[in-house]
Amino acid sequence: MEHFPEFVANHLFLFTLLIAILALLIWSFLGSNVGGIPQVGPAEATRLVNRENARMLDVRPLDDFNQGHIINALNLPASETETASKKFDKYKQKPVIIYCNTGMESVRVARTLKNEGFENLYILKGGMQSWRNANLPVTREESEKESA
Repeated sequence: MEHFPEFVANHLFLFTLLIAILALLIWSFLGSNVGGIPQVGPAEATRLVNRENARMLDVRPLDDFNQGHIINALNLPASETETASKKFDKYKQKPVIIYCNTGMESVRVARTLKNEGFENLYILKGGMQSWRNANLPVTREESEKESA
């Protein structure tokens, strides 16, 4: 242990890299519950939709949504979250599962909606890619229209 400071001084780059990798691993393990918003896999999302009447909220751009989305999903493009989220106020008390392509954009939208009073939010872990990888159904039909 007496040679540890000397080792660190001689291998500063490697030691810094080790610390960075450890920090990323810790963040990865603790990041599964992002800001108090749980992430669910496709199987759990299906259970929430079937048993708790959860709504799927697709935050991808409209073009991506029209190319294929989860059945009965509502579309709220992430770029319009700040201005258009008021029309989804009737879902504030209901479970809402937010998804994008990979699950990264969903986090930002979920935080915004949580700040606006949505209580039962979930993020689809892995987004639309994980849904498709699980071979779950996708449709190109229009979702039901929401009135503003």
